[in-house]
Amino acid sequence: MLELSRITAGYDRRAPVVRDVSLTVGDGEAVGLLGPSGCGKSTLARVAALLHRPDAGTVVIDGTPARGWRHRAPREQRTAFGVVFQQPRLSADPRLRLADLVAEPLRATGRKAEATERVEDLARTVGLSTDLLTRRPHEVSDGQLQRACLARALSLRPRWLICDEMTAMLDASTTAALVGVVERYREKTGAGLLSVSHDRTLLGRWCDRTVTLGPSGGTSRR
Repeated sequence: MLELSRITAGYDRRAPVVRDVSLTVGDGEAVGLLGPSGCGKSTLARVAALLHRPDAGTVVIDGTPARGWRHRAPREQRTAFGVVFQQPRLSADPRLRLADLVAEPLRATGRKAEATERVEDLARTVGLSTDLLTRRPHEVSDGQLQRACLARALSLRPRWLICDEMTAMLDASTTAALVGVVERYREKTGAGLLSVSHDRTLLGRWCDRTVTLGPSGGTSRR
């Protein structure tokens, strides 16, 4: 289980955007995080993925408290998460071919030997053709680049997926395709999901339950 307990976080201690929020995601569970722009959804998601240290509160992963943040987190905790952000062009190195983008986590964790085969398998999984893997971000569409970013998030076979407005910039057919990839991965592996969105309809169809983050940083459930 992923447990966030009494999290207060932001980028200015004097004005946190998340205040005293608690949230759990069970094994294999899909939880939606709903709220308007600026309410702190993305900040809370980054805390959950160990990418942002909270000002207060704890993150517990399968009964073990988080022992660091970003590169200081132990590898077994850091690699338990796969994250897909809203804007793929801001989360992708423009110098890399898509194949290298997908392989980034494998190479960073010393798994270079398996990168080629794993990248090819992931490309098929997310619907990227072989020729697209040779292109750089500026040579593909937003949807194609987001497919590569999802493949990157899945490369280390994470136990938890954090999708932060993953489909906000995509058309309906690409949205359906990427949600389908995530759901097949979850069905196969039992991974948990935290999906952040302002789209109540999408979360209602996709998730087992939805937590609403209000303008004041508090939560309600439905």
